[in-house]
Amino acid sequence: MASLRRSAFRPCIDLHNGQVKQIVGGTLSDNKPDTLQTNFVAKQSAGEFAEIYKEKNLTGAHVIKLGPGNDAAAKEALAAWPGGLQIGGGINEENAKEWLDAGASKVIVTSYLFPKGVFSLERLRSLSTAIGKENLVVDVR
Repeated sequence: MASLRRSAFRPCIDLHNGQVKQIVGGTLSDNKPDTLQTNFVAKQSAGEFAEIYKEKNLTGAHVIKLGPGNDAAAKEALAAWPGGLQIGGGINEENAKEWLDAGASKVIVTSYLFPKGVFSLERLRSLSTAIGKENLVVDVR
């Protein structure tokens, strides 16, 4: 019997400079901020998007902070749907609990686990111990 494939919609709130944006992949760079290209910049706030996702029960949603200047917008989204959104972007052992306390269902960690481009099992274990593995999503692509 052939297995059936199905797609799942995972809503995302990408934040850049405090705004919800859809950024063209590969154009976000700390070294060349003027190369950023967007497909879409929303007029609605991160909190408004979170409220829509909550109303429609779009589970598996996440907020991604793309660079600095996004904490207030991220916290607005988490407050609009406590326990309904995961959060990523700049998450590390020092701030992970703060984001869970702010309402994130889980924290998403990627670059923190790769200091100098090398995977650190020690960092993963330490973070997992600090917040609990049930609160942690490791995003490796």
